[in-house]
Amino acid sequence: MATDLEMLEALKEFDTPSITNVVATYPSNPLCLGLYHPWLMNWYTDASLRCWYPELGRVVGYAVTAVYGLPDPGYAKLSFADVIAALEASPKPSIFVFEQRFPPAIANKVGLSGGNMTTAMQVAGAVGAITNGPSRDIDEIRPMGFQYLTSGVCAGHGDMAVQAVNVPVSVAGMDVAPGEIIHMDENGAVKFPARYLAEVLDRVTKLRDQEAASQAAVRARRAAAGQAGPYSTPR
Repeated sequence: MATDLEMLEALKEFDTPSITNVVATYPSNPLCLGLYHPWLMNWYTDASLRCWYPELGRVVGYAVTAVYGLPDPGYAKLSFADVIAALEASPKPSIFVFEQRFPPAIANKVGLSGGNMTTAMQVAGAVGAITNGPSRDIDEIRPMGFQYLTSGVCAGHGDMAVQAVNVPVSVAGMDVAPGEIIHMDENGAVKFPARYLAEVLDRVTKLRDQEAASQAAVRARRAAAGQAGPYSTPR
């Protein structure tokens, strides 16, 4: 039996749309788990995010979550140290999914995660991060091999605070609970419960083989039609 880590690594052979296909996209297909209503549930990211480093390929890991917002004088219980503690306690590898709840006037000016924060996350076992706002330090982070999906980038930020750690969050149309599996690439991200890891891998492998056979048959028919041609003499 493959270990969970081996299965996570195997999932990197498939792009994120292929994972969505067996998670929920085609509920009438026998290979689709149908874990969510394709349209009515929030199980994959929308078009508001961009992938910083598409050259890194696919990234897979366990979700660790947090909520960020403006400092509140009445609440200062949490800090980034609590985020790091949650990442360290999580199964590895992990993906940090953090929801930004800032006032609309500044929401697009919060370069929240930079080189220092990314270094700490990576040391704690994270391989990527997803957020519904911007971040910064693209060039500094690029050689780290750490993937980001964000709404964009900007150069600065002001005071900010951690408001919750490892709670359900909603980021770019995807609702994520701590411990769920995240699969992400340049197409976006999808989530599913960790207990379905083996089944998702099995089904996406079968779907790939099924689609490869179907495509080969189409090419063979096209090649045969091209050889005969509309004006050739039958043999």
